[in-house]
Amino acid sequence: MSDRVGKEAIVREMAKKMNSSEDTAAEWLEATLETFYETFKQGKSVTLKGFGGFYVSPRGETWAFKFNPGQKLRALFGWSTNYKGKL
Repeated sequence: MSDRVGKEAIVREMAKKMNSSEDTAAEWLEATLETFYETFKQGKSVTLKGFGGFYVSPRGETWAFKFNPGQKLRALFGWSTNYKGKL
């Protein structure tokens, strides 16, 4: 299994990129994740241009969940893509 990066490390990296405090970055991350959760709970999918799409499909008591990576991620993973930008 590959190494994992925890939430705290993501928050630190976000804070650096945002030139903000870790508390602010943590609030943004929590708000983003909560917004995703609420959107999925409504049976709606989420698409982030340049990153990929998260698809949900309620099926009675069970749900289907799928992530379809964007072209840049496909290129990073060595999957078929037409992405030509910098990785």
